[in-house]
Amino acid sequence: MRINKFLAECGVASRRNCDKLISDGLVTVNGKVCTLGQDIDEYNDSVSVDGKRINRVKKFSYYMMNKPKGYVCTVSDDKGRKTVMDLLPPGVDRVFPVGRLDYDSEGMLILTNDGDFCNRLIHPSSEIPKTYLVKIEGSLEDSEILRLSRGVVIDGVKTKKCSIKIVDETKAFTKYHVTVTEGRNREIRKMFLTAGKEVKFLKRIKIGDLGMGGLDRGAVRKLSQDEIEYLKNL
Repeated sequence: MRINKFLAECGVASRRNCDKLISDGLVTVNGKVCTLGQDIDEYNDSVSVDGKRINRVKKFSYYMMNKPKGYVCTVSDDKGRKTVMDLLPPGVDRVFPVGRLDYDSEGMLILTNDGDFCNRLIHPSSEIPKTYLVKIEGSLEDSEILRLSRGVVIDGVKTKKCSIKIVDETKAFTKYHVTVTEGRNREIRKMFLTAGKEVKFLKRIKIGDLGMGGLDRGAVRKLSQDEIEYLKNL
């Protein structure tokens, strides 16, 4: 088994973040620093991360958080910023965030120790729709909405088609529901910047058709079995 897959299945982090741990030289196999893409014997090899022995997860856990602004979506932060892990109540199993919401964004975040589940939700090939509430000053012309929805080039790569719908409009600002199927870094903010608009507020409100219900900002709850099965089958 590939070392990143093993670590993800053990609930250490997503495969992408496990690769970073490996690149940083924090992962050892039988006492030796391992390399990216290394295969291991998951039943007989001894694997450690930062000196701590890693064992297989016996039971998977799944949580939903309504992430507030001012927290980063990572297990630890080398800049000393608050992370979403600081919001977890006592007694929550060892989990990690699925994907990312940037520091200034808020809303629905899934946390789990199920690496395969995480990989399915965030991998670009899954094309799982995620809907965001986006607020800007002023508004976009219909032609700009059409252009953004058809895909625009950011960071040298064209975005996939998306859905943009007005949900509230005043003279001062406009709110949109934006649904995308890829999870590129600060994608929606960068899309709107190509139209000369800075996003003032960004909140993830749904993954597929699953919303947060009445979950308070900063609160955490377990996913129901129906919700888990729904996300696994998206």
